[in-house]
Amino acid sequence: MEPDFSNLNPDSPGVQEMVRHWLKRRQFMALSAGSMAGALTLSALQSHAQGASDPLIQPLAQAPSPAANPSSPQTPMVDITPTDPNYFIPNRFQGKTLLITGAATGIGAATAIRAAREGARVVGLDRKAAELNTTINQIKGEGHQATAIVGNVVDTAVCDRAVAEAVRLYGGLDFALNSAGVMDGGDPGQPLNFQGQRHLLPKSIHEASDEYWEEVLATNTTGVFKSMRSELRQMVSQGRGGAIVNIGSIAGLTGLGGNPAYVASKHGVTGLTRQAALDYAPYGIRVNSVNMAATDTPMVERAFEFVSASQQEGGGSPTALLKTKSLLMASDSNQRMATVWEQGAVILFLLSPDASNLTGAVYATDGGWTSY
Repeated sequence: MEPDFSNLNPDSPGVQEMVRHWLKRRQFMALSAGSMAGALTLSALQSHAQGASDPLIQPLAQAPSPAANPSSPQTPMVDITPTDPNYFIPNRFQGKTLLITGAATGIGAATAIRAAREGARVVGLDRKAAELNTTINQIKGEGHQATAIVGNVVDTAVCDRAVAEAVRLYGGLDFALNSAGVMDGGDPGQPLNFQGQRHLLPKSIHEASDEYWEEVLATNTTGVFKSMRSELRQMVSQGRGGAIVNIGSIAGLTGLGGNPAYVASKHGVTGLTRQAALDYAPYGIRVNSVNMAATDTPMVERAFEFVSASQQEGGGSPTALLKTKSLLMASDSNQRMATVWEQGAVILFLLSPDASNLTGAVYATDGGWTSY
């Protein structure tokens, strides 16, 4: 998805700066990768830049394409093969119990499925009942142990109940993945209603509603706090250590145009991760977070929907689409996002004994998003 500058004033200094940024980045991509997508985007931006009066833009717009220099050899591009959805490490978590919030779909579901294949007994918590039961039934159908807890992590009693069920059914709690998260204030179990839920959708701060802010923070930050509180109480009382992974986002490492509540909430996850690592290392409990860029999940698909609808109406933040691809996504011939199985592989590594020396870390599982 690329930004549309056609409705913006080409003589505005802010717009000129945005166009200049995109020209530089896309020129680099087109020249270094010979990318058709990069060349097309560069061409579109050049057309808009012709109407701008900024002299710094014009030389970039006239830059030669790789085809203009036949003596320059082109290195063949190579796509990275994503993690196989069917790959797992047998018995890695044999006899261990893993609680996953947000287990119904996306990264939570993929991690639950692979963890069960690796021997874990899975307790899945989510407010999307139908999708959660589908995931848990798949795990059971493959011959593994799993149970579903329907509820919302914003409710303290639900978080406590999920841990209590892990203890009742499986004798304790060894690991946790706090995956429940939202990007807008609407119900993630319902289709996006752009017209009817405008007050719940992302807006820049001066336009944002209390409801949008409070709903996103409640799930993404307070929900992680309440989940961790229940999990850590049990792990401390057991006296046998443990490991927790929280799902953050690039929005917990950088800004993200047009979605202040999401950015603030994910920065909160970063803070909670580091604080918990500090407090619970003496108990043998490790706490880390993973922070991804665009990943092929229902939440990201929903985000693309409301950003697209907002842009079509001429609204939204002018910087919302300033950067849309990770380094690996931009370099891939199909411009693919990260997969849930790629994220799950890193999460399970961090929960495993192989990560015994890792805690308090905020891992950028973002395909290079934060490297440029």
